[in-house]
Amino acid sequence: MDTLRDSSNSQEAEHPALVPVLLPVALDQTYGYLPHESGPPPVGSFVLVPFGPQSRIGIVWDGPREQSSKPVDPKRLKAISSILETEPLPIISMRFAEWIAQYTLAPLGMVVRMMMSAPAAFEPQKPRFGVSLVEGAPSPPRMTPARTRVLQCASDRLIRTKTALASEANCTAGVVNGLIEAGCLVEVAIQEKTCPKPNPSHTTVSFSHDQTRAVEALRAGVDGGTFSVSLLDGVTGSGKTEVYFEAVARALEKGHQALIMLPEIALTSQFMNRFKERFGCPPVEWHSAMSNLERGRIWRAVATGQARVVVGARSALFLPYDDLGLIVVDEEHDAGYKQDDRVHYQARDMAVVRASLAKFSVVLASATPSIESHVNARTGRYRHLTLPGRFSGTELPEIEPIDLRRDKPEKGRWLAPRLVEAIAKTLSDGRQTLLFLNRRGYAPLTLCQHCGHRFECPQCTAWLVEHRYKNKLNCHHCGFSLPVPKACPKCEEADALVACGPGVERVAEEVSKRFPEARLALLSSDLIPGLKEMREIIRKIENHEIDIIVGTQIVAKGHHFPDLATVGIVDGDLGLAQGADPRAGERTFQLMYQVTGRAGREQVRGRGLIQTHLPDHPAMQAIISGDRDAFIECEIGVRQSGMLPPFGRLVAMIVSARDEQTAELMARDIARRAPQSKTISVLGPAQAPIPIIRGRYRWRLLVKAPREMDIQGYMRAWLNALPKIKGDIRLSVDVDPYHFL
Repeated sequence: MDTLRDSSNSQEAEHPALVPVLLPVALDQTYGYLPHESGPPPVGSFVLVPFGPQSRIGIVWDGPREQSSKPVDPKRLKAISSILETEPLPIISMRFAEWIAQYTLAPLGMVVRMMMSAPAAFEPQKPRFGVSLVEGAPSPPRMTPARTRVLQCASDRLIRTKTALASEANCTAGVVNGLIEAGCLVEVAIQEKTCPKPNPSHTTVSFSHDQTRAVEALRAGVDGGTFSVSLLDGVTGSGKTEVYFEAVARALEKGHQALIMLPEIALTSQFMNRFKERFGCPPVEWHSAMSNLERGRIWRAVATGQARVVVGARSALFLPYDDLGLIVVDEEHDAGYKQDDRVHYQARDMAVVRASLAKFSVVLASATPSIESHVNARTGRYRHLTLPGRFSGTELPEIEPIDLRRDKPEKGRWLAPRLVEAIAKTLSDGRQTLLFLNRRGYAPLTLCQHCGHRFECPQCTAWLVEHRYKNKLNCHHCGFSLPVPKACPKCEEADALVACGPGVERVAEEVSKRFPEARLALLSSDLIPGLKEMREIIRKIENHEIDIIVGTQIVAKGHHFPDLATVGIVDGDLGLAQGADPRAGERTFQLMYQVTGRAGREQVRGRGLIQTHLPDHPAMQAIISGDRDAFIECEIGVRQSGMLPPFGRLVAMIVSARDEQTAELMARDIARRAPQSKTISVLGPAQAPIPIIRGRYRWRLLVKAPREMDIQGYMRAWLNALPKIKGDIRLSVDVDPYHFL
């Protein structure tokens, strides 16, 4: 290694000027570098340093992180190559990164990597050039139809890039270049886009009595200038968004930045338009569909304070805010806030941590708050603000079960007669219907009716899902796919393959056959190329250009469809089958409540019909009766008696390897090395519910501890006692797991 670990007291004495630099790699230490020739860079600066045979961008940390005291030959010391012209990482972001690393047991370098997720922010800003019409320029000597179209497009004297102008004029860039040479067009510099400034006084909003109480409480939280958490608990359609917008307005009035976090699929144009109506301009967006250049621009705007309000997915939490004064976590119950890759964190909980470190207010908003947030509100850790009624004055939807044990669909169909009748009546009334099934594709299983062969993923313990629109069989765990064969690969019988069970594509097929005149939209993440296309479909639904919507959970996230009157849940039992998941009942209740809550938000009372084989299940009874509080009491009691979160702590460990025996032996060896404890129990090892993913055999251990125990300290001692993980073996540690497959 060509760099020096800045971790030795003797080294610091000998080389007191070494600069500690943290690199975005899977290590938990800084490296010491000699200062740049221009002098030592300020703490938080982004610097380019030699790292082995490479050059890497790192961050000047405000102190070494100790790992080893082994001295290094001074001749091997390297200097910082350059100091990047990028805003330094704020000190509060450093403390936040350290807290996350300490809590999640992830290397600090991997946490910092999330804060450097916009590579373009660290590159020199290149000037961009466009073209504009030269006023009074003579016509070119040779006028062609293509040149005429270009000049007509440019006649508005706006600045466009060459590519954009050529595309608009339906010609090649060579035509544009020819007009530049002829003096008809001129190249001009394009100024970098600036972030709009939301105006907190742009609109005055009228509120109901309940909303006014909540608004006053949220404003007081911002005014207090200290850490606080408010749980905004309102039924679907109660106006939670408009209420927390007032907290955003107050933060802006006080000169602070604000962050609104949403599940990515809820980042709809509808939400952006509501923000624009309230503040006079759109917010700054942050999501995975943005280009690298755009991410770099937003990253810099957040760091300099130009971006005043950011609306984004969970990764927006790690932007380098100059003066963050409020975080709103909308749909706070959503499982999409949990990241299960590299650094395992819950963004809702980390938002609370970020606010506690910087001493400002957090708002958690949901129609179905998580059990964890309910318990925190009951114990006084969170302020509980309720909105019990819809702002429009309409009642909540009437929920009816369809017992599939008695009211069965026709053979080969998936919609029960009562649900079909409800759809027909809704269409005749001139209103919209939503059919929900949280299963992508056409069918979850394809088999040969001649020999019984089932199509299984060669890399996972999972069936291949047929996607008829793409004519493929896909694995939803590893991404493996193959074209749907015409004959069985085992017995070679032609036309013998049959689809078993429904996915959303199959439900949409049935709907199109039953109601051929109805305008149909199918919303599934694998069928929509990107956020732009999804927003266009949502716009059509809002404008009633669609009569029947068939969708997965993508339709359950905060949408407001004025003419939607009926919601049908095709398989209400789907989430309850996950027996290993302690949150299965809670998630099923939340999802059904959110989906049925899309109905009847204006004018007429909505109706929700749930097809189920388990009408007596507590989650099903709660959604049918509308008795949410009884379900919460039951769920809290179950969690408390079982010492499950939030009354206990869990850590999941997954050991995986390409060889089955290697994975099992390593898992058992790790379990044998667990520190002895009277209060902490280690369950397993056992094969994971999905034993093979991506060709790797998986074994699982679950660590269970009382809430007050320092489970991170226990895990750190355990991990430090393990031999070095070598070869093909991988060990994943997830503190507070949300998924148990």
